Amino acid sequence: MKYQELLKECKLCPHNCKINRLDGQLGRCKASDKVKIALVKLHYFEEPCISGKEGSGTVFFTGCNMKCKYCQNYEISQENLGKEITIQELADNFIKLQELKANNINLVTGVMYIPQIIEAIEIAKDKGLKIPIIYNSSGYENVESIKILNGYIDVYLPDMKYYYNELGEKLSCVKDYFDKAKDAILEMYKQVGSPKFDENGNIKKGLIIRHLILPNHLQNSKMILKWIQKNIDKNVYISVMSQYFPTNKAKEIEDINRKLTLEESKEIENFILKLGLKNGYLQDLEDNEEQYVPSFK
Repeated sequence: MKYQELLKECKLCPHNCKINRLDGQLGRCKASDKVKIALVKLHYFEEPCISGKEGSGTVFFTGCNMKCKYCQNYEISQENLGKEITIQELADNFIKLQELKANNINLVTGVMYIPQIIEAIEIAKDKGLKIPIIYNSSGYENVESIKILNGYIDVYLPDMKYYYNELGEKLSCVKDYFDKAKDAILEMYKQVGSPKFDENGNIKKGLIIRHLILPNHLQNSKMILKWIQKNIDKNVYISVMSQYFPTNKAKEIEDINRKLTLEESKEIENFILKLGLKNGYLQDLEDNEEQYVPSFK
């Protein structure tokens, strides 16, 4: 494996566990040297330029380097649901998704498997993989790992969850979220720039920054949006989501144990307009946000 040395003293993510995954040791993410996935499917609930009419070819990886108490995918991110596959099988899945007319290969939370993903991409491209590769990330990344992905990833789709590090520690069990995410996102933008689209409006290359609005934490959202406006190109694409609903441990946390109100959603919408951010997506507030979560069982 081309980058297997990275697994001997794993520092792929900001936790820098420095454990030998090739020797069976497990770090914060609980990933071994084997690839583990929970679901491979065409997904139609991503941003319009990603799903399009044909769907996004999503590969949901098992495990995560964060422990978000409101994680909508907690069955796979924290309860380890999934099955181990070989790198060859991962590459084969990429090809199968392309054969199903997927608009892209959408790698969901793959930071733990960067060495294996790179090899799978190389194998798949030798077999004719041509559709864009999307790196769909929590944003909690090491710049060094993002640099390794340069040339392999066409579209970066990172979250930018928290401006306040103490909020990240409270809700996701990481102490330095903003410090790491801002540097990683700047590197992503350096690599791929602003989005470029094909004749059907499907994204071919570029950066889209996602942000999920949390109830009672509108100032966090405003500071994130202000940072994006000041530090990334004015034509940056953002995807601001209102689909939050209390799940997993969030039901027990007083300030996030409810859905957003219409007033909260409107306040963020007005703030986006005030900042002059014009490109991207603002999700409407709905009654059944649970529909966006795939069934992993």
